[in-house]
Amino acid sequence: MRLSLVIKKENADLEKQVNKLNNFLVLNTSIKIALTVLLFGGFISVKAQERVPFDQGKKYILADVAIVGEISFNSQTVVTFSGLQKGQQITIPGEEISTAIKKLGKLGLFDEISFYVNKIENDSIYLDLNIVELPKLNEVKIVGVKKSKTEALIKDNSLNKGKVVNENLVTTTKNYIENKYKKDGYYNTKVNINTVKDTATINQVNMLVSVDKGDKVKIQKIDFVGNTKLSDKTLSKAMKDTKQKNILRVLKVSKFIKEKYKADLEKVIAAYKEKGYRDARIISDSVTYNKEKNLLNIKINVEEGNKYYFGDIKFLGNTIYTDQGLSQILGVKKGDTYNGVLLEKRIADKSKPDAEDITNLYQNNGYLFSNINAVEVKTANDTIDFEIRVTEGPIAYFNKITVVGNDKTNDRVIYRELRTKPGEIYSKDQLVRTIREIGQLGFFDPEAIDPKFKNVDSGAGTVDIEYNLVEKGASQIELQGGYGGGGFIGTLGLSFNNFSARNLLKKDAYRPLPMGDGQKVSLRLQASTFFQTYSVSFSEPWFGGKKPVSFSTSISYSKQFLNNFITQRADRTKSFDILTLSVGIAKRLTVPDDFFVLSQSVSYQHFALNNYNTGLFTFGNGTSRNLAYTIGLTRTSKGVNPIFPTYGSEFSVSAKLTPPYSLFNGVNYATLSDQREYKLTNTTDRLNVPDANGNIVNIGDFIDANGNKVANFSQAAADISKVDQKKYNWQEYYKVKFKADWYTKLYGKLVLRTLTEFGFLGAYNQDRGVIPFERFYLGGDGLANFAMDGRENIQLRGYPNNSLTPTNDRGDQIGGTVFNKFSMEIRYPITLKASASIYALAFMEAGSAYSDFKSYNPFDLSRSAGAGIRIFMPAFGLLGIDFGHGFDALPGQSQPNGWETHFIIGQQF
Repeated sequence: MRLSLVIKKENADLEKQVNKLNNFLVLNTSIKIALTVLLFGGFISVKAQERVPFDQGKKYILADVAIVGEISFNSQTVVTFSGLQKGQQITIPGEEISTAIKKLGKLGLFDEISFYVNKIENDSIYLDLNIVELPKLNEVKIVGVKKSKTEALIKDNSLNKGKVVNENLVTTTKNYIENKYKKDGYYNTKVNINTVKDTATINQVNMLVSVDKGDKVKIQKIDFVGNTKLSDKTLSKAMKDTKQKNILRVLKVSKFIKEKYKADLEKVIAAYKEKGYRDARIISDSVTYNKEKNLLNIKINVEEGNKYYFGDIKFLGNTIYTDQGLSQILGVKKGDTYNGVLLEKRIADKSKPDAEDITNLYQNNGYLFSNINAVEVKTANDTIDFEIRVTEGPIAYFNKITVVGNDKTNDRVIYRELRTKPGEIYSKDQLVRTIREIGQLGFFDPEAIDPKFKNVDSGAGTVDIEYNLVEKGASQIELQGGYGGGGFIGTLGLSFNNFSARNLLKKDAYRPLPMGDGQKVSLRLQASTFFQTYSVSFSEPWFGGKKPVSFSTSISYSKQFLNNFITQRADRTKSFDILTLSVGIAKRLTVPDDFFVLSQSVSYQHFALNNYNTGLFTFGNGTSRNLAYTIGLTRTSKGVNPIFPTYGSEFSVSAKLTPPYSLFNGVNYATLSDQREYKLTNTTDRLNVPDANGNIVNIGDFIDANGNKVANFSQAAADISKVDQKKYNWQEYYKVKFKADWYTKLYGKLVLRTLTEFGFLGAYNQDRGVIPFERFYLGGDGLANFAMDGRENIQLRGYPNNSLTPTNDRGDQIGGTVFNKFSMEIRYPITLKASASIYALAFMEAGSAYSDFKSYNPFDLSRSAGAGIRIFMPAFGLLGIDFGHGFDALPGQSQPNGWETHFIIGQQF
């Protein structure tokens, strides 16, 4: 780069260099600078060139600096950044101009900076500043990587349109991409970046980024030298993220990442410490690269040392808890094999914020400033004595509790969930619980909840907590359309999960709807030529605003028409209507702990059949009513992300009960079919055609099951439609369900979910029998599709929908009165961002449904296994697809069912 100060006489052809600066580098940008001083005066003749020494420059008063050339910046702003000011004294040539050049160069915005003298009046000088801007970015094209990765690379490197393009941008972009792929094991990644002037715009360039990842570098072999106490297999297993090639390994592929390799070397030492070898160390390690095979070989030389045992363990400084109590938590006794890793975890387990260790024992009871250290005080032969030195410190109290980042959700919705209250004793356990409760609200990104400790004052014994939150979309929309059942089916669903009913009359609150109070409103409409379904629901999690008592209510109406098979149109004279109303409350309990919730609800359903004869029910005209009371007890501790829980469990037991009408309605259901009014009579005009016995049958005559006239009603067959209409006029039943759901973190982000479910539908009066409503239909995706009999669809993947449901003698599905199901899933998150959460899963499950309790066999199960993926987007809810293989045959078949594909919409499994 060339920097020059030039004096220019009146004739432009006469120039003489008076000062020359070389090799000036500002942000790797080539800046070409010339200072040309135009000397104006009363000269008419041209004088010869004169060399002016740098240390003999002339002093002037700066009268003005004018910007020449096309720039997109404000002229005065540029002059200000140069540091030159009107009225200041400058020397030409001199340091003032050089300093101005450096300041403008450091901005990294200009390709060329040139100072010229416009004129000189007495001792005042007027300068012109000619600037050529660096080009700006028009568009970026990245080749050599998947399109799904391109957007992230552009975002991570801030390659936005209008970005100034300089050598620094090119270099940092290249280094970032190369390092990113090296971290994934692509150590031969090469990146080439070219910029081409865009002829359609002014001073803009297009950037082409070519990425050649090459093949992933894998580890051919990890060789341990010097190990006799622990096997190669044990040490290799300790290296969690550095594995040699193995085609049988699926979850951990072989790749070399330097940072993780260094961490794994520490884990090798930890493996020795767990077995008592305190002095174990790595003498040397080497990583060699075979360029031809593109493979690495790792050699680790270890020195194991001697095996040690725990000696005497004494506690010092503890006044709050006894030695015996602390020893019980420590779980280490004299004579045990030395285990440095276990000792560290029992004092402070950094991998689990809610671990049962000594540090959490103190911090959960107010001792925020406590400090516990294990110190080796004596080593004799193979025995090590320890002192556990405890500095308890003063009790700390929560002082100021604040929440930031809730742009939509009102403060009170969050503050009522906080377990950390000002003035209360500090508790780490309550802090962790608060994070869970905020995450369970569903209004914030649970992965981004960040409690910051502020103003930690050990003298005053106080601490401020600031919860940093990131809002995410809380409303969802369901919009579907398609053809099925002989006509178009359309579905529109809206769910507002952070609604505010109290602001309905405030115009300012509509953005586009009143939001922020944590209430939920759902609207759903589904319609076709043959049916319509409408539903509305509302829930308030803090009914009354003072206690965690949830209130919910809903109403829905469905109308179904029979299909006329001749015209292929809906026959509106034959209909089936269902009206459903429900209201419920749920209260958070404090005993046994506040993870328990007691819920109660009352529901009413009215079924009305009008000439609706389908075989689903034995009667085509009439009504059935279902008035039920449901009580449930649930304990939920899973967290922190409701979409992807990583710990905790959910246990629930519920009972749905109807009044025992048989006790007080005076109906003898055992003899119902023998009573006159429930006997079968002729309802059609037979035009005097005799029956099989030669009798003329008139309308109203009693008949047997074959339609023949009988002498009296006692000989007539029972009219099943009338009998069942009487039995089910008011539905009578009880339903008991149990569910146990566990989440366990296996390793890293890998989570195991285990689930078991059981359900039983019974009758108070065996003569009345179990109702055909409210039954269990097992198999398939478990989606609650349109159903008229209040059935529950139970998911069991790998089989068609409802295919594992009991049938009658004619092969018609009648639903189960008992079911049980067992499921196990391994889940791994791909991304848990607020905009979209995605995780993959593999599952095994088994279950069965039974027609009655006598046939119940918990070991006679239909089994399946498979894999799937879930995508949760705030605007659309949960979507997914599963591929399941059924290992057993369907009822009535002999071959295993095989593969099934299941699409998941709106469910959380």
